[in-house]
Amino acid sequence: MTIDAPGARPALSRLITVEPAKFGTSYWGRAPLVSRAAELGGSGFTDLLSPDAVDELLSRRGLRTPFLRVAQQGKVLPAAGFTGSGGAGAEIGDQVVDDKILRLYADGATLVLQGLHRLWPPLIDYARRLGEQLRRPLQVNAYLTPPGSRGFSTHYDTHDVFVLQVDGTKHWRIHEPVLPDPIEQQAWGGRADEVAATAEGEPAIDVTLAPGDALYLPRGWLHSAEAQGSRSLHLTIGIRSLTRYALVEELLQMAARETRLRATLPYALDPGDPDAIEPELTETVEVLRDWLTSTDPADVAARLRDRVWPASRPEPIAPLAQLDFAERLTPDSEIVVREGLRWRLVDEGADDVVLCLVGRTLRFPAYCGPSVRIALSGGSQRVGDLPLDDDGDRLVLARRLLREGLVVPG
Repeated sequence: MTIDAPGARPALSRLITVEPAKFGTSYWGRAPLVSRAAELGGSGFTDLLSPDAVDELLSRRGLRTPFLRVAQQGKVLPAAGFTGSGGAGAEIGDQVVDDKILRLYADGATLVLQGLHRLWPPLIDYARRLGEQLRRPLQVNAYLTPPGSRGFSTHYDTHDVFVLQVDGTKHWRIHEPVLPDPIEQQAWGGRADEVAATAEGEPAIDVTLAPGDALYLPRGWLHSAEAQGSRSLHLTIGIRSLTRYALVEELLQMAARETRLRATLPYALDPGDPDAIEPELTETVEVLRDWLTSTDPADVAARLRDRVWPASRPEPIAPLAQLDFAERLTPDSEIVVREGLRWRLVDEGADDVVLCLVGRTLRFPAYCGPSVRIALSGGSQRVGDLPLDDDGDRLVLARRLLREGLVVPG
């Protein structure tokens, strides 16, 4: 399976009306972009989520918190107001109760379906494809707003977002940041007064989104949205930012290896005295500068992998079908790497290779290394073509890759 099936439209192209290269240089992390349905091809987004799908999620899928939030007049309502027992045999107390949701929504509450990249099959697949294209972890929420209502006051996010208008229309007022490029620790609540004051001024963008329209907002841009004459349903795709501050955080963790940076400060030093701190600070900065010049990018990359890789999941696998396929495996069977799998293959001496995955490692005999690499490199592979000496070894390896969830039927 490929990231985008042959002939399919790349995931990002459904959301923007400029070429990806131009988007990357002119808009990514820099400026909002409004893309109209007609320019995007006019197909809309109901294949990803529709009002009927929302009804199904709220009434027939056993939805639980925190996969649903309810907001009214700018405040998130307590979950106890719309959840209850799952009934006989369920033994849970936080299942969404559809008639409670019905009353709240009818009274003007906004419904926020969260984590749909883990719940709803079309969005599971699309989010994985888009995340692969952007090389970033992401999340998908849906916002269902009654006519004339606004779920949240003006605020900013600490991650980039794509807004996909699915149903109805919504009026957006967008203002320039009060804090450019905020990181997660710099949420808008700490600047609520400044945000509110800025929101009183003229917006940088004043736009109404109709079905099939899309909006890109970099982190930090202030925004509020209000449904118009009918209900509004839109998707928000949140893109987890990877910043230079993330590099700094990893470098500071790595700096603990440097003995001189772990040195104790002088006896009886007054930490509140700038004159006493000045020589220690100067020496520390010099040591840190020297240490930074010797930093190996491979060490930083390894730490970033540990930070970023666990935030994304590979494509779903069907355990029963997977095991049945493994049992029926023949040299003519075809296998393909599980889409979205994160892996590195490392030689370890003359006897072994180690496959590094998210949260685990697997060890293989060194002679299996070329076959493992081929099997995981993309494109469907015939088991009988793996570079091993005989079909028995090929079947053993392929079955292990299937049972470990690394490949799927090709």
